[in-house]
Amino acid sequence: MRTLSLGLFALAHTALCGVLDPPVIPGLGITDPSVLGEGGARIHATTGGGQASFKVPLYLKNGLDPESKRKQRLERANKMKSFAERPLSNSTAPLTDVKDYYYYGYIGVGNPPQKFSVIFDTGSSNIWVPGKACQSTACVEHRRFNPSASSSFANTGQKIEIQYGTGFIAGEVGMDTVKVADAVILTNQSFATTNLEDKTFELPRSQFDGLFGLGFTGGSEGGVRAPVDAMVEDRILSEPLFGVKLYRSSTKANGEITFGSYDKAYKDKLSWLDVYGNLFWVTTMEGIYYGNEPKNYLYGADKVNSQSSHLTPQEKARASRKALLDTGSSLMYGDPFTLAGMSARIGADVMSGELPCSSVPLLKPFHFVLGGKNFSMMPSEYVYHDEVNDICEVQWMPVSEYLWVLGIPFLQSHYSVYNIKERKIGLAHMLQ
Repeated sequence: MRTLSLGLFALAHTALCGVLDPPVIPGLGITDPSVLGEGGARIHATTGGGQASFKVPLYLKNGLDPESKRKQRLERANKMKSFAERPLSNSTAPLTDVKDYYYYGYIGVGNPPQKFSVIFDTGSSNIWVPGKACQSTACVEHRRFNPSASSSFANTGQKIEIQYGTGFIAGEVGMDTVKVADAVILTNQSFATTNLEDKTFELPRSQFDGLFGLGFTGGSEGGVRAPVDAMVEDRILSEPLFGVKLYRSSTKANGEITFGSYDKAYKDKLSWLDVYGNLFWVTTMEGIYYGNEPKNYLYGADKVNSQSSHLTPQEKARASRKALLDTGSSLMYGDPFTLAGMSARIGADVMSGELPCSSVPLLKPFHFVLGGKNFSMMPSEYVYHDEVNDICEVQWMPVSEYLWVLGIPFLQSHYSVYNIKERKIGLAHMLQ
């Protein structure tokens, strides 16, 4: 049974899948676990031939308050201690609640449209919003969908349950028109209306109503058609892709997601990566390097790289570590061995992640090798400065040996484009 882990600091779930019975690569000693792991928004649309491209503004919920950061530091230390005391396995560890930090936008469901705030999440594939009949505190505190108020709603009778690492929802699958702001995006789109939500989704932590998954149909709960696949199959978009831009600075717009096009200022700067599998936006990860140093900090990667001449591209991809590009996770997550080495190299406490703020200007970039290509993060991008308490700490958290999730810090550093039809990810460092 698939387990969906919800990073509550992001409050959007990262779906993870178990082993797909792969062969053991000789000499590597590993198998591939296939880890896949306010105000209304208006659309700036251009249409032609029934197709369109449009931008959806994203709004940042920033919960980086001192108390949340204190809990995060304690959680990181407890996790590192826990991993140090037991061996790792192929199973994936759930993400846990540390802080609230996510981007959300708006959609309309039904005719006439009922408005909901949602996280646009590349780490999941379902759309869900609270249902009118739901009496959970989390539902009552948020907007709820009223099916009888929509002239186009159809109840499929299908039940759905999604178990998160630290949360749970249950509901029913219906079909209706889903709009993003003023433009009709999808007709007869499957989505879930919840009839049960646990306290994970209660206020004040969860200031969004639901989720809008941007993964593929293969990763959806209940086997319903994912909205991005529907957009391509129904020829709604000018180009079969979408681009995501997340800003750090509160002086700028928080961010945007553009369906059917992308920011052409990045056209010649994008590096394209193949997507691994058919569930979510996952690519291979071959290494992590610091500055110009030769050491590869990514645990286990050298075993794969040293055998690469004896492997087919498919075998190498299966044996490699995987990285999920996840707009719904507020930190970067990886194995504790790698993260301990990275923390130690920059003088950060391996357990708490803290380091002297005075040392940050002297640090060098970390380079992440994805699909054989380098993508860098500057010290100011991988270290967070809590200005209230003048504490600096790394923006990563340990999970399982095989799971890597490149969440908001990485995506704030890189403009990302997701080609739905060709199953490719384009990345370029954010322009100033």
